[in-house]
Amino acid sequence: MKKKQISLEVVNPNAAGIDIGSRSHWVAVGQNAQDVKEFGVYSQDHQELCEWLKKHKVTTIAMESTGTYWQNLFSSLVVFGFDVILVNGRQTKNIKGKKTDILDCQWIQKLHTLRLLSSSFLPDSTTAVIRTYSRHRQNILKQSASAILKMQKYLRLMNMRLDVVVKDIVGLTGTKIITAFIGGEKSGKVLAQNRHYNCRKSEDEISRALQYNGREDYYFALKQEWETYLHLQKQIDQVDIQIKKHLEEVINNDDDKKQHIASKKPYKRKNKNTIRNADMNQLSYQYFEGVDLMAIEGVNDATLMAFISEIGLEGINKFESAKQFTSWLRLAPNNKISGGRVLSHHLPKGSNRLKVALRQAANTIGNLKDGHLSDFFRRINYKKGRATAISATARKLAVIIWNMLTRGIPYHPPTEYLFLDQKRKLKLVNRIKRNIAKFDIKPEDIGLTKILNIST
Repeated sequence: MKKKQISLEVVNPNAAGIDIGSRSHWVAVGQNAQDVKEFGVYSQDHQELCEWLKKHKVTTIAMESTGTYWQNLFSSLVVFGFDVILVNGRQTKNIKGKKTDILDCQWIQKLHTLRLLSSSFLPDSTTAVIRTYSRHRQNILKQSASAILKMQKYLRLMNMRLDVVVKDIVGLTGTKIITAFIGGEKSGKVLAQNRHYNCRKSEDEISRALQYNGREDYYFALKQEWETYLHLQKQIDQVDIQIKKHLEEVINNDDDKKQHIASKKPYKRKNKNTIRNADMNQLSYQYFEGVDLMAIEGVNDATLMAFISEIGLEGINKFESAKQFTSWLRLAPNNKISGGRVLSHHLPKGSNRLKVALRQAANTIGNLKDGHLSDFFRRINYKKGRATAISATARKLAVIIWNMLTRGIPYHPPTEYLFLDQKRKLKLVNRIKRNIAKFDIKPEDIGLTKILNIST
């Protein structure tokens, strides 16, 4: 009986596969032993690797993303003119059996030859620079938060219960008290005089909470953590300057960006961890070429910075539809169907910084009292709980933002959300209208006719 054979079409005949390593890279241009070669990780080795690939007439290359080891080689290959795709390690898993570097690079080459690998998302060069600054800033913020927790611990061990009487120990009141305490002042009554007038606790209660027990070891540790915290705050300021400078350079070098002027939004609250001394409303409006993302309720400076640094304007245009974008964010349900029946429809595991930013914005929307997105959040929350409502609202936000950035569709919700100053103005106008109708006030009674005549 004749054996059946199944053949797959070769789509990329001049393909190569690279298995990335920390000390060396294994490259395969075919499935024979002589088609595999090992190269080092230095710049000279990258040059030799590119020339070897040119010699074998390779045009397209697939490499597995392994930590940050792939980045320098990726740049070298792009400069040489190769078509390079970066592949997630989940796609390149080999069948069970003996695992070696040679077999891995040959397996990657075989899959890429048959076009069974899909490329991971990579930002453009401008977005990559801002991403580096932004992620470095987030790491410093985490270190700063850790330093605050340690200071709070040492203050508690010294019987200085600053965390009880103030909401934030590094706020206006807490900063002055800690600075004076480290400066040598140990009296609780004198330290309490640094109370800010907005503090809810009285000066007497603050003085009773600050009774130093004389532990010099904890005092020394607190002093060093305070110095660390101040140093980290200086670093954050320096990173903020770099981010603002780079964004302004990108905007000023593009006539399509710098011509736009955003409307001011004083009703948008600023978080203490957002970029300082920078108007993100104006910068994002210019960066996205006249698209006002800040008009969406729940979107703040952190959400805008996440979009600018993680995907950018060019990056979001790589997604052909909002479904692709939400699927990449892992906010779309992963439907598993068998026998015509849906087995599960949970969100796929995994997260990224942009997804986290959208979920935080969705959580903020859930705390609003009214608005189109807030009503949507409450409907889902009532049916399936807050966790599901946050995911659903984050996905809805992603779809809205994709449509705004790719199609230029402005945000016009069916029921417009009114911010605090807008609500106050509306209430005042309605009260004036009621009083005019109640007392039958004519324009001439309050001198409006004279004003109108003067203006005309």
